[in-house]
Amino acid sequence: MGSCPYCRATTESGDSICYSCGRVLANINSGNFRLEQQFNQGTLATSYKMTTRPTEKGLVQTHTGRTKNILKRRKNRFRSFVMLSLVAFIMLSPQARDQVIAQWAGIQEYIQDAVSPYHLYPIEASYTLDKTVYVSNSGANGYMIENLAIPPAVSSTQGSPYGFEYTDGQNPESPTSIQITTAISISFGSEEYSIPTNGFPIRTAAEKLVTSNGHEIWWPGVGSNDDFCSVSNCVKVKVNLAPGESSSFTYSVGVHSTSYSWHEGMRVDSRIAGNENGINVDNSGVFSDLAERDSGQKYIDFGDDLWYNRGSPAGYAINAQAEVILSTVETISAGIPEGLQDNAYAFSRAAFDYLHKNIAYDKLAPVVARSGPSCLNDGQGDCDEQTNAFLSLLRVKGIPGWFVFGALTDINYEIWEAHAWGYIQLPMSDEWCDENNIERNSCFVNGAVDVVNNKWLLNTPTGYIDWIEEADETATKLNNFYHPISQTNGIERERSYSTGNFELEGVNYKVSKYAETFW
Repeated sequence: MGSCPYCRATTESGDSICYSCGRVLANINSGNFRLEQQFNQGTLATSYKMTTRPTEKGLVQTHTGRTKNILKRRKNRFRSFVMLSLVAFIMLSPQARDQVIAQWAGIQEYIQDAVSPYHLYPIEASYTLDKTVYVSNSGANGYMIENLAIPPAVSSTQGSPYGFEYTDGQNPESPTSIQITTAISISFGSEEYSIPTNGFPIRTAAEKLVTSNGHEIWWPGVGSNDDFCSVSNCVKVKVNLAPGESSSFTYSVGVHSTSYSWHEGMRVDSRIAGNENGINVDNSGVFSDLAERDSGQKYIDFGDDLWYNRGSPAGYAINAQAEVILSTVETISAGIPEGLQDNAYAFSRAAFDYLHKNIAYDKLAPVVARSGPSCLNDGQGDCDEQTNAFLSLLRVKGIPGWFVFGALTDINYEIWEAHAWGYIQLPMSDEWCDENNIERNSCFVNGAVDVVNNKWLLNTPTGYIDWIEEADETATKLNNFYHPISQTNGIERERSYSTGNFELEGVNYKVSKYAETFW
């Protein structure tokens, strides 16, 4: 054993190169003692020289012309460390391996959240949405009657009569209000009329208000002819026009809206209400649980394979029997890990992510919305159409899903457009329900899902809710909502949205767009 006279690293007898600093140890036939002695005496010959510049990382050329890899030992040590780590992981107990995987999944999710594209949403907002309707008449004396929905007071338990009901005698949890109507009015020019925020007390057609120009306003409740609302509580406006006349009116709705999450997970901002009682892949029930939640009511009301027949050639908006829907379900299911194949949350979320990846948003969608199968076949669709596709996929597995209609705006409340999305029901697992002392019948969530805008089990104040679909065996109400006006020949109608006063409350939060991985 000897030492390098340059860096003092240990060398073996016969070494011609120092593997620490890379210098050549010339004329060494009897160890390094003489060189070390010369070095200490300051008489070391200057014939020693550096090796040539490495041609690859770790490769140097010795004075004899041979090539050596001075990092080989380091690489071997690294490989040994990797192999040792792998063996240690394999030898861990299943519980320990699951914990390691979960920790890695958390790190991976953190990285994805940091680098993925995202949407910004406010925690709370108060605003006034103005719907302005322009009406003109190019024919004989005529009229247009429009049904303007009075928006519902929406809570976190929308579509369910109660929140979680506890088996230990506690009171059910109070639902969180996520949309409240604060004021409603209609104005024809300078004439403004106040409307009750819930439509009560009603005002019948016989009691209608008449403007100075002969237009009529009333809010009669739901009924069976043009004197009544055809879907839900509404304000009815009849615009009467002579030939060549035009008019406009503005329907103003004051709203307070709050963010709410029915999902519990790392990607949910802790400032959003609801996440502590939300659902995830770990506490989700299976498909068969749905018939036992809420007395199976949503399963009965919104679980049909075929829904909303629009006639030929448009067909059913939701069609869980179409070949493309069934084949897509097989593809989605194949990507779900073994052991989660019947997990209601896992399939629903995987379907949501599949549409994000494979269906493009269509800004020029046809007037009659594509059905779910047509949306998948075309590989594109707008909000109605992607919702049709999503709900078609879910109904193959018996997961109830229904429509929501309203309007959508941006983070600055500058641009609005008509919008449609969905609600779905997902069951908590029997084990989770029992551990939390919750009656199984009330142990589920009804949550909003907006495929186009990456809102998974999330309500945001940028989405204004006009109407949430109600149970109806014939889908007549759904059809009537799509056709809110009646008119005579020659009457033309256009509509636009704008924002009145608005105020954001609390900070904005981001919702990143990336698929969920099930570990």
